[in-house]
Amino acid sequence: MKLNDCARATIFVRVDPLVAFKVFTEQTDAWWRHGPKYRFGGANRGVLRFECGRSGRIFEKFEDGSEFEVGKVVVWDPGVRLLFVWRIPNFAPGESTEVEILFNATKGGTNIVVEHRGWNSLRDDHPARHGLAGEALNTSIAFWWAELLKSLRGSVGG
Repeated sequence: MKLNDCARATIFVRVDPLVAFKVFTEQTDAWWRHGPKYRFGGANRGVLRFECGRSGRIFEKFEDGSEFEVGKVVVWDPGVRLLFVWRIPNFAPGESTEVEILFNATKGGTNIVVEHRGWNSLRDDHPARHGLAGEALNTSIAFWWAELLKSLRGSVGG
């Protein structure tokens, strides 16, 4: 992995790490923003959720019964760490990135750190890059995750 291959976003929430982890994984559809910028079916409304445990999935199930599998869980360590493979609809078979979420206990709550990496494995003209590379791509992806984390903080009350 190259040094510039990681987008990072952090946020503080006023709950303990286990509660933060549970909200992240058990109430995903409640806090994950809606709309084509954040969801995987475009205008097709769906419910986004995790299947608990290692080898579980993160997926969106749509009103018509179809599903889009965003990724597979690689590490499921409640209150500590979550790692999953990440794919979006314009990824070709075999293309993926990975997302790691750390839940770090701190005074008064939890620092949640999201690292989304593996972008260098995608070709330079890949549509998921939106014409961006290096730090510009990292900044864009980090901002996207920061917006989602703000929604998560609203769901945990702090």
